[in-house]
Amino acid sequence: MALPTTTLVTFPGGATEGGSTVVAALPLPDAVVGIVTDTTPFHPLDHSWPDQPGDTGVVEFGAVEFGVDAGERGGWRYPVVDCLTGGIGPDRALALGADIPVRRGDPSWEWLAVHVVEAVADPESLVGRPVVLRVDRERRAALCAAHTGCHLLALALNAALANRWRREVRTDAFGSPDFDALAMENSRMDVHASTDRYRIGKSLRKKGFDPDGLREALPEVAAQVNARLAEWVAADAPVRIDAAGPELTARRRWVCELPEGTASIDCGGTHVASLGALASLTTSLSLSDDDTELVAVTVPKRN
Repeated sequence: MALPTTTLVTFPGGATEGGSTVVAALPLPDAVVGIVTDTTPFHPLDHSWPDQPGDTGVVEFGAVEFGVDAGERGGWRYPVVDCLTGGIGPDRALALGADIPVRRGDPSWEWLAVHVVEAVADPESLVGRPVVLRVDRERRAALCAAHTGCHLLALALNAALANRWRREVRTDAFGSPDFDALAMENSRMDVHASTDRYRIGKSLRKKGFDPDGLREALPEVAAQVNARLAEWVAADAPVRIDAAGPELTARRRWVCELPEGTASIDCGGTHVASLGALASLTTSLSLSDDDTELVAVTVPKRN
């Protein structure tokens, strides 16, 4: 069966299950198999910006939903222990995750969501068979909360640090200097929190950021950030993902209708449907000993 140019994905709309067809079962290192389907609700780890982990869950042969016929493999279930972005280049070799040498969407490559499963006997026999894919909903919900919290933190932190800029720079959706984008070193989510690391070095100073006295001001900055986060959570603002198409490679943006207006940020992850899903959202800020790295840990509590 021919591989698709790109896997079609339904996770941007919040889907956590769906029917599909297996188009490949690829042997991978460490005795695991990568199952590729034409469509999936699973969110794969993005190799270009690996902030949100891939979904876990199960693939089922023989479920009756979504028009899937039980057939001869009725009742077979394989746990999905990870979901990765896979790429097949012009040489027809498969690369996974960090081994992919180009950015997602390169038109000379095929882009796949690869469901990693263990202990599959005769994986080639799975190709062409209908399956139902089910994401671990509780884990997905926790990652959604952490990812939404990460974007809200960015906007609130930008506002709290706005008076420290001495030059005009790019701004965020609300007109604040975009500290988050200009200083970001890396961002990571897990089921408990998001952790954002910002580099405050010579490059940021040259762009116009003044870090003098930031350590002493940090408690007040954190208080401002957390007050704004509390206001936004209380507003129960709706959240959505705007996608240019159903392809894994399509551009997607996080959109939140906050009281101040509509916020929009490029994002390939998953999110809560509204801020009412959160009971609270709090951030702690810390500086490295040499004052060159600001770390924000943002913890959501879900209703």
